[in-house]
Parts: sequence; C-alpha cells; structure tokens
Amino acid sequence: MTESASPHISSARVTVLGVHPGDPPFRIVEIDGEVVGTARSMTDVLLTAAAAGITIHDLGDPDEVRWVGGGQYRWSAH
Repeated sequence: MTESASPHISSARVTVLGVHPGDPPFRIVEIDGEVVGTARSMTDVLLTAAAAGITIHDLGDPDEVRWVGGGQYRWSAH
C-alpha cells in the first residue's frame, strides 16, 4: 500500500523511501525518522528492521511499514 492509497496516517516505525537509480536500484530505509540503510529488495527491508529489533509481520500493513514513492513491489527506477 502506498501513502496516497489510504487516508490512514501511518504510525509505522519503518519507512521505505522511493526508488533511487543504481545498479541495482535501491530504496532508503528509515526507522523512527532516522536513515538506517538501503534496501534492494523486500528481504533487505525485513533484515534492516530485524537488526533494529523490529519484527515486521506484514509488509503491506501501513501500521508496520510506510512505503513512499511506490509500494512494496516497486524496486525499479522506471
């Protein structure tokens, strides 16, 4: 789910920002408003959150992850 798809204001601690071009493309991951790393896949998001002590049960739940600039399936810059 993307931020514009619902009027719900996310309380998620994990935010995944839009895709940045690269080889491979990547997304910046924030936890509690602080940049903590980059992700090249959904697995990277899960691992980054786990390293910070956060367990994500559902990547599509806006209370767990806020997706900015495309949802969880958007991993290309095009």
